[in-house]
Amino acid sequence: MQLERVLIELPAGFDLLRAEARAEGYRHIERLADEWIAGAMRFDREGEALIAATPSLELPGIGGLTIDPSQPGALCMRRFYIRAAFRRNEIGRAIAENLLARARVSRRPVSVNAGVRSEPFWEALGFIPDLRDGHTHAILPTEE
Repeated sequence: MQLERVLIELPAGFDLLRAEARAEGYRHIERLADEWIAGAMRFDREGEALIAATPSLELPGIGGLTIDPSQPGALCMRRFYIRAAFRRNEIGRAIAENLLARARVSRRPVSVNAGVRSEPFWEALGFIPDLRDGHTHAILPTEE
């Protein structure tokens, strides 16, 4: 597995990932596609990134980091989804850690709206419950 920053077009296998997310009742990947196509969100502002896990045949997961529209100076994990067959094998952690490493460089706090049953995942990464501005968890920058 490799992690690649998505810059020009959504990665190969995105349609299957999007269909699986939709079948599970998740709409945020559909929003990712709509916003990407419309050019409304390209994860290209300072501090932002969209990362895809890209093995040779399938797209197991994707996740993004954007400027948080509700908290000045903060970033927000967004459009994070790992396909069911690839969960619990470190792909989600690898994507999240890649994005958090980018956030540490900017020394900004990061928020997330943790999906149902995903709280333990985010808390294992250092996020703490923080119910503000439509988010469920946050992580503050660390002193280095």
